[in-house]
Amino acid sequence: MKLAATLHDRVLAAAGAVGHQLDAQGAEVAVILGSGLASAADRLDNARSIAYAALPCFPEPTVAGHPGRILCGRWGDRKVLIFCGRLHSYEGYPAAEIAFPVRVAATLGAQTMIVTNVAGGIEPSYAVGEIVAIRDHINMTGASPLEGPNDERLGPRFVDMGAPYSPGLRSLAVDLAKEHFGTQLREGVYVAMPGPSYETPAEVRMLRILGADLVGMSTVHEVIAARHSGLSVLGLSMVANPAAGILSEPLSHEDVTTAAAAGAARMGELLEAVVTHLPLAASHT
Repeated sequence: MKLAATLHDRVLAAAGAVGHQLDAQGAEVAVILGSGLASAADRLDNARSIAYAALPCFPEPTVAGHPGRILCGRWGDRKVLIFCGRLHSYEGYPAAEIAFPVRVAATLGAQTMIVTNVAGGIEPSYAVGEIVAIRDHINMTGASPLEGPNDERLGPRFVDMGAPYSPGLRSLAVDLAKEHFGTQLREGVYVAMPGPSYETPAEVRMLRILGADLVGMSTVHEVIAARHSGLSVLGLSMVANPAAGILSEPLSHEDVTTAAAAGAARMGELLEAVVTHLPLAASHT
């Protein structure tokens, strides 16, 4: 496709290829898996897969723990699209490109977007491996996927963010976690930082004062684009480590992906439970 192609044209090209290659047209639910969580997709039934690199116009992740492939299969009666790997601003991608998978999912017919990530626990009581339902977020990246001229074919110029994460979906996830794991999910506020350096202790103290419980380098651009596209959103964070100032030893990306991989099966079980219990065609607000 020519370099001057609009975002809308590029999304249509990628969605057409995904729909054809994976029989993904009409997928009701889309899931984005964060660092080290790719194996959560192993529970998907009748899954077909394609690499981002094999699709027209589709940006590719460059970070370990993000394999860069799309799966389409079923959980129960739901056709599900899973993005194994996401894009980040610290890789050099603008916010609109980070949200590209969301646009593709919406074009294919998704009504619900589930975003997952691994995060540092600002709230001291969070345990490593704990899954937290995101109640709200703070965007500290200084960017938005809606910057620049607005294409009405993708969504309206201005988007209400009074409830970016669906209370109904969050309540469903909380109840199902209690049923499956015997422990009710706690809820928290996620803050996105630009990365790729981890936060300093002073920054973590600042973020705590601002009301953040979890800190990471992703998710918010995808959620903004999902709401712009009219999708209901559920956000799930897996705590990979205590945030700086709470953590007693230096942090590495390998530590994060290792902790995520150890909890990926649990995340997959919860995702499958949520998807199979979604109301048929109801609002999740």
